[in-house]
Amino acid sequence: MLDALITSKTRIKILLKFFLNKSNKSYLRSLEQEFGESSNAIRIELNRFEEAGLLKSYFDGNKKYFQANTEHPLFDDIHSMLLKMVGIDAIVENIAHRLEHVEAAYLAGNFARGIDSKMVDLIFIGDQVDTKLMNNYIRKAEKIIKRKVRYTRINQSEREDYLNQTPALLIWTNEK
Repeated sequence: MLDALITSKTRIKILLKFFLNKSNKSYLRSLEQEFGESSNAIRIELNRFEEAGLLKSYFDGNKKYFQANTEHPLFDDIHSMLLKMVGIDAIVENIAHRLEHVEAAYLAGNFARGIDSKMVDLIFIGDQVDTKLMNNYIRKAEKIIKRKVRYTRINQSEREDYLNQTPALLIWTNEK
């Protein structure tokens, strides 16, 4: 969907990398290896995003790191658009809101690192979650987003230990 609006594949990869998970940061050579594209094409796009104020940068030694500028007025809109493009909003709508006892949902795997993938990895936190019903919702969500969903359900008591071992991005919480 996004590729119909934005024709630069490099630009889309940068958007996913930095705006899906605001804590992602990276430098040019790292992005070159990750994207499998020329450093010049990546540098041009990084500079455009930085000039527009969408990315901020800082030096650590001789490496210039880039990160999303969360203070930019469009950050939340871009983040929301990417979640919709990936289909995460549909997953949350179809699963977390409908299931009792789900306390939180986290995005993990490639998408948590800002890398596009055909597999969406999710972590659901909650005790006494009806896994049969969850499987039904997962299958429905897969059809909607046209991606495979792999999930893990853990109890509230395991939350901290599990999340300390697995990079994850909180995408939904049932806090009142």
